[in-house]
Amino acid sequence: MTELDAPAWPLDPIKTERLVLRASEARDRAAFIELYSSPEVHTYLGGPRPRDELDRSVPEIPGRRPGNFVIELDGAMIGTVEVGTVEVGRREAERHGRVLPDARQVRPDAGEAELSYLLLPKTWGRGYAAEACAAALDWFADAVPGVPVVLYTQTANTRSMRLAAKLGFTEVRRFEQWDAEQWMGVWEPAAPPT
Repeated sequence: MTELDAPAWPLDPIKTERLVLRASEARDRAAFIELYSSPEVHTYLGGPRPRDELDRSVPEIPGRRPGNFVIELDGAMIGTVEVGTVEVGRREAERHGRVLPDARQVRPDAGEAELSYLLLPKTWGRGYAAEACAAALDWFADAVPGVPVVLYTQTANTRSMRLAAKLGFTEVRRFEQWDAEQWMGVWEPAAPPT
């Protein structure tokens, strides 16, 4: 993570009712390649990457960075979920922005915490994304208290829109980018008890 204080990484796995969220390992490389090359997974993300390119470029231990969890079911990787800060130069100026919790304003000059996730299509429709994202948001709220988290998706991605609502994200704005309407929502952690 950048700009926000973060716990040491990797941390102990997080266990939910059905899943384990953990740091990536070398055994996950094939599943990462499957995720990145899947046309279904990347329908709303600009399209898949060529498998041969991924075979050459994906590191031995992919996705090893603070806040990026492998989602594991019955000992196998089924996806990833990440809650972390985004560096200022990493996103286009039109889309980038820091959400200020009180004013619901966007400040384009700062980093932000963002939720992103990818799951293999064979696991869709079983509630795994909601379970993993909720656990990751809980972890983030404990690790970096008081920091809101944003989520971006295309409005045409009805599954992602439903998940955002289920997780408690509220709409901040909509905008046009990549020839499609985009949606930005914010999730704010519950205030700690006083």
